[in-house]
Amino acid sequence: MPVISLGYLGVRSDKLADWGGFASGLLGMQLVDRGGKQRSFRMDDRKQRLLVSDEPGETLAFLGFEVSSASDLDDLAGRLEAAGFAVDRGSRNLADRRFVNDLIVVHDPAGNRVELFHGAHVADTPFTPGRPISGFKTGALGMGHAVLQVPSVERLLPFYRDVLGFSVSDYGLTPYPLYFFHLNERHHSFAMIGTGRTGFHHFMVEFGSLDDVGQGYDLAGLDPDRIAYTLGRHTNDFMTSFYVHTPSGFFVENGWGGRQINPETWEPHETFDGPSFWGHERLYMEPEPRARLRDMRLDAARRGVQAPPVVDCPWLWQALETKRS
Repeated sequence: MPVISLGYLGVRSDKLADWGGFASGLLGMQLVDRGGKQRSFRMDDRKQRLLVSDEPGETLAFLGFEVSSASDLDDLAGRLEAAGFAVDRGSRNLADRRFVNDLIVVHDPAGNRVELFHGAHVADTPFTPGRPISGFKTGALGMGHAVLQVPSVERLLPFYRDVLGFSVSDYGLTPYPLYFFHLNERHHSFAMIGTGRTGFHHFMVEFGSLDDVGQGYDLAGLDPDRIAYTLGRHTNDFMTSFYVHTPSGFFVENGWGGRQINPETWEPHETFDGPSFWGHERLYMEPEPRARLRDMRLDAARRGVQAPPVVDCPWLWQALETKRS
């Protein structure tokens, strides 16, 4: 698998002060660049995971996906060009601003900017969270996951699955097309929702502790308009999470306890139980689609659909997996 993780992402916004307080005060990221026309944030030992630049649009600016080596980057550039996609080699200045050794830039069929890079730079100072948290689950799993709204999933599948080599974890067709892709052991690092629209739906950060999520939920609740999805648990990756509105209008999922898979043996499959076992009430939705998703959760509950019990304790589950290996 040439692409190994979601390494970073960028957002266009002229609400830099709001983003500074949101990303550090609620999410717990470390604000590392306060000057000029951008704000950048750390989540771990990497110099940069999130970049917010002062530009019009209030939306996704780019997705940064990591590969292992310069040769993998060259191979991907060749595959993209052979498939008819224009590839630009990132300048030295751009690589320095992204804190990577080298990168290429391409746009997917919906116009989203995708940056593929290798050699992320490590900071020389420890990560200091913006609020007291145990940390984020990153490392080889990447910074989390990103989800796009797309006009047609079928139109973008060849780009992400066939050219970039993203592997399908699972997919659902009701109440709308949803495709989830893994790049490593995280259940999904990327997903697409076939809403018929073009835009950024959300990105997810996974905390090291359920209490990190719960305390963030309390903080988000102090602002009556901040919470977009109530606390709940997803059916496919077993993530316990809530979603918040960002200063730019799209969402961030605050999660814990996400499922890890074995990419070598995993089989893609269709899912039928809806997005969540319980919770995740979409507070922002109109009554009819909100009720439809609620009915799917209640139907799953009536049928006794639940996650495997061992996943209720992710640290134990991971310890057992380590012991087996």
